[in-house]
Amino acid sequence: MTKLLDASGRPVERRILTEEISAPKIGAVRSPQTGYPADGLNPARLAAILRDADAGESVRYLELAEAIEERDLHYAGVLGTRKRSVSQIEITVEEGGDDPRQVEMAERVRQWLRRDELNDELFDILDAIGKGFSFTEIIWDTSMGQWSPARLEWRDPRWFRFDRTDLTTPMMLDEYGVEAPFPAFKFIVARIKAKSGLPLRSGIARLATWNWMFKAYTQRDWAIFTQTYGQPIRVGRYGSGAAEEDRNTLFRAVANIGGDCAAIIPESMRIEFIESGNVGSSTGHYQDRCDWLDKQMSKAVLGQTSTTDAEVGGLGSGREHREVQKDIETADAKALAAILNRDLIRPWIDLEFGPQTSYPRLKIERPEPEDLKAFADAITPLVDRGLPVSVSSVLSKFGLKDVAAGEAILRPQGPKTAETTPQTQSAPETEGENMAGSAVKHPFNTQTPLEGPTTAIQSEGPSAANSEPFAPSVDRLAAEAAPKVGEMVDQIDAMIEAASDLDELREMLRTAFPGIDHSPLGGVISTALTAAHAGGRAMVEDDQLD
Repeated sequence: MTKLLDASGRPVERRILTEEISAPKIGAVRSPQTGYPADGLNPARLAAILRDADAGESVRYLELAEAIEERDLHYAGVLGTRKRSVSQIEITVEEGGDDPRQVEMAERVRQWLRRDELNDELFDILDAIGKGFSFTEIIWDTSMGQWSPARLEWRDPRWFRFDRTDLTTPMMLDEYGVEAPFPAFKFIVARIKAKSGLPLRSGIARLATWNWMFKAYTQRDWAIFTQTYGQPIRVGRYGSGAAEEDRNTLFRAVANIGGDCAAIIPESMRIEFIESGNVGSSTGHYQDRCDWLDKQMSKAVLGQTSTTDAEVGGLGSGREHREVQKDIETADAKALAAILNRDLIRPWIDLEFGPQTSYPRLKIERPEPEDLKAFADAITPLVDRGLPVSVSSVLSKFGLKDVAAGEAILRPQGPKTAETTPQTQSAPETEGENMAGSAVKHPFNTQTPLEGPTTAIQSEGPSAANSEPFAPSVDRLAAEAAPKVGEMVDQIDAMIEAASDLDELREMLRTAFPGIDHSPLGGVISTALTAAHAGGRAMVEDDQLD
């Protein structure tokens, strides 16, 4: 049996694929407990953390990136929006070929993608958007005698390193803290770059650290200013003969009254509250600076500010900003699909079916909205000119299904006219009677499947007995028109058979149509219109006699 190799040429060890080899454990190398380098962060410490990361010591940088997501609500919001917009896009699967085996492979993948846990697993894989990379362990299942991914477990990036020789090749820490190569077919290694460069310098978190630190300074200064000047200054006054104990009592009252909102002092003492008149105008620049820093964060994560800062109008806002966000979403979706195809789908197929020349492929893309009205307007004249179009393709465009045998269908309804004379209103008809009456009154209506009238049409009113039946006239006109229409259709059929394409057919019709003798048919139609007009006038006269 041929030994399987991964994309890097490493042999696959099947015995470890069903085990968890990088699970967390308190007190061990892979401890879930973390440090807090963001506490008391200043420019010197931040620069040292980033320099250590550049040298391969990434633990403090990754802990800082985690802290920023927890402490900056705006950063957490825009980053979560970007990850969720991709993790919730529907995933489709393309077969690697048309043979039954390739179809079976694709169907196996489709069934697995229906798992409810998939959205959360994809969200965790997209942790690479913030940090630049993420590691997800694949727990394989063979309980049913077949290979399939049981679950995808996100692993803390602090438990991994990059090879010190190139700072690009990922390595994992074993239980003794020794750097070791990844086992084949065991991990999904995701890299999504905000900028080109080494993995530790390509994530959005690297860009966000300085912005967050400056915003934290501004928020701290704002809080200090609010605590100091947001409350009125409290001044205690005592008499010249006050004892030291009385002065201490007054000071405690002045110092605590801001928080306690109550104090007891001797009657001879007095406390005054002096309010600052320009506090509001003095705090505006703190908010402006925080808002400006948030906008820069939005640009770094989403590429625009319109969808996060609710600014209406202005150059470059609205639709243009959403187009930018859409471009970023598309890029993230394509990157995620490529990662899953490389590290999950291909290993799975190799384990279950053996190496293949072509593999099923995941596609993660949001369907483009289509202007169905424009489609209908464009396809109608083409169909009228003879373009063959399948009904199923048109129904699929509108999201409709084929009509089953015996299923009720919608039909076009004519305009409803209200009867103004109560005496002429008739009782409600049943469905069968209404359809039959419609066919009798409108024998040329092609909207209903019923055939024309089988009885004579009689005029209504007292003179109905003396009226002549119209049905024979209708039948005679139809009989005269049929051969004339047939002759014209035969000529057009001959042109369709001779034409090689629609353009040639159009030219043949334009050239030959003046030569088609349509005068007999015109005479029949003229006679029919005259008869209809006369019949209508007779019916009106009968109604007036009533």
